[in-house]
Parts: sequence; C-alpha cells; structure tokens
Amino acid sequence: MSRLSWSNPSVRSAVYQAVALAAVAGLAWFLVSNTLANLAARNISSGFGFLGREAGFAIGEAPIRYDPQDTYARAILVGLLNTLRVAAAGIVLATILGTVVGIARLSRNWLVARLASVYVELMRNTPLLLQLFLWYALITETLPPARQALELLPGVFLSNRGIKLPLPADHPGFDLAAAGFALAVVLALALAHWMRRRQQHSGDVRPIAHWVVALLVGLPLAGWLAGGAPVQLDVPHLQGFGFIGGATLTPEFTALLFGLVIYTAAFIAEVVRAGIQSVNRGQWEAAESLGLRRGKVLRLVVLPQALRVIIPPVTSQYLNLTKNSSLAVAIGYPDIVSIANTTLNQTGQAIEGVLIIMAAYLAVSLTISVLMNLYNRRMALVER
Repeated sequence: MSRLSWSNPSVRSAVYQAVALAAVAGLAWFLVSNTLANLAARNISSGFGFLGREAGFAIGEAPIRYDPQDTYARAILVGLLNTLRVAAAGIVLATILGTVVGIARLSRNWLVARLASVYVELMRNTPLLLQLFLWYALITETLPPARQALELLPGVFLSNRGIKLPLPADHPGFDLAAAGFALAVVLALALAHWMRRRQQHSGDVRPIAHWVVALLVGLPLAGWLAGGAPVQLDVPHLQGFGFIGGATLTPEFTALLFGLVIYTAAFIAEVVRAGIQSVNRGQWEAAESLGLRRGKVLRLVVLPQALRVIIPPVTSQYLNLTKNSSLAVAIGYPDIVSIANTTLNQTGQAIEGVLIIMAAYLAVSLTISVLMNLYNRRMALVER
C-alpha cells in the first residue's frame, strides 16, 4: 500500500498531471460551449459548411485554375498554394544568400567583410513590413508602365506590372523533359547518398559532380528528344495596355519574395558565421598544413562540422520566413491570410476563418520542422 501513499513522488506527480489535464479540458469545454451559445443567441451559423458555397470573388494570382464561380474551399486552396510558393522559393534563396553573406563576414578582405556587416545590421534592425512597403513602392513607382516596358532579354519584359517571361508551349516534349529533370534529381540524390555510405564504410572518396551534371542534363534532354524536340515558346507580347501570354512575376509576389529573402538572409548569415566560428581553429590549421586552399578547407572540413551548429537555428529562420509571409496582405498578394480574410468578411464565419489560417500555418510549420529534424539527425555525431 506504500506505493499508493501520498508520500510517493510518482503518485503525487500522476495526481498533479491529472488535475492539470482536467483543468485544461474544463477550460476548453467552457470556452467552446460559451462561444457556441453566443453564436446561437445572435443567429450566427457555425461550422465549415460554407466552404462548399460559391466564392464569388476573383483572385489576381492563382497557380491553379480558379474562377469566381468556384467554392470557398478552392479559393482557400489557391491562397495556401500561393503561400507555399513564396515560402519555398524564399527558403531556397535566403539560404543561398545568407550562406554567402555569412562567409563574407569572415572574409580576410576588409571591404567585403564590412559590406556584409553593414547589410546584416541594416536588414536585421529594420522592420520587415517597412521593407515590404519599400520594395513594393520601388517596383510600382519607379519602373515604367507596360507600354514602355524594358526588354531585358528577348521575350523578357520589366515594367511596373512585374516581369513577363516566355514559357514553353503546351507540348508533350516539354512535359517529358520536366519528368526527366525530376527523375534526374531523385537519381542524383540517391547517388550522393550511396557514395556517402561507401565513403563511410571504405574511406574511398570519388567525385560524383560529373555524374550529377550528366543526369541533370542528359535525362531532360532525352525526354525532350523523345517528345519530338519541340522549340515553340509562349512569348509575351504587348496588346492594348498590357502583355498577354507567357508567365508573370507580379509586383506583389516579387516584392514579397524579395523582402522575405533579403530580411531572412541577414539572420541566416549570422547563424552561418557563428557556426563556422564554432569550429576549432585547429581544424583550419590542420587542413591548411595538408596544402588545401582556404576555399576547400571551408567546403570540405569546416562547413560539414559547422552544420551541426547551424541547422537548428536555421530551422527557426525557415519557420519565421513562412510565418512572415502572412504580411503579404499588406501589399495585396493573395496568400492564405488575404483570401481567408475575404472569405470570413463575406460569410461572417470569423472563428472558422481564423482556425483555417492557424491550421494551415501549423501544418506547414510542422512539416518544415519534421524535415529539418530528420536532416539534423542525419548530420548529428554518432556516439559509439
């Protein structure tokens, strides 16, 4: 019976946890029941049935087909895809820029190091929303109108309506080329993994860069040739007061992406700098004593060790970038927050709209965290 005594720490711990769980459950029940009662008293319907109704509003930028006659559910899906698009592109570009700037801060060149420091301090200490307003104003106010657009390259036009780019025409050959490129990426990753395992077991190091290039070039080229080697492009051209055809990078998307990348890269740069400095100086000296150039020492010796320090805080920056994309509503980019706000204004389903936004960001953030944690676990030191 002594095991069930109050003096037993395990018993007290279980009781405290049960009481805390009951208190949380009771508070949740009170809030939900009170909310439902107030909604019913004001004749406000609740639930997610409105998602099946016709949306009735247009969306200026949709990665999938969308018409105002489509449902609210499809409109919210468009907003989610727009958020994922800018977040994915922002993560890749911010990682590249942040790594370059972080390395530049440690450069032996005084001018390069100082310029990198000025960039980091300026961007980190300026509100992101203010930066977004600045980039959006620069694009829409300083660039010429569509009829006087700047032709940067054949078929590439820059104006205050964004950047117009040529697109491959609708042809099976281009679809096969895209499928070949996707297959090449998968095979290149598999080859890199196999070579890494081989190196760990045998110590044999063999370059694979030429194989990776061959895959990334050869398979898309083979798909393009198998599809008839099409050369037709959908080139944008001026008609009336704007362009038709091709692809468009709108001012809203460009300003949001540019702002997120420039802002987040400054934080990633500091993470990279700290990670590199965490590696013992003796590692540099030992590698340089073998005759390796400074660039190779950084790439082959220092960065692989610094990654164990860099990955966890960089994961937080990826999450911040994704959540900061909600500021898109300030410059008119139709992300999940903007479209959900329009939906709840039309339907009056404010609680459901906020829950949809929260669930979307929660799902995206957890996905990023899981993927980065898996990568961090693979890079961690294995204790024997």
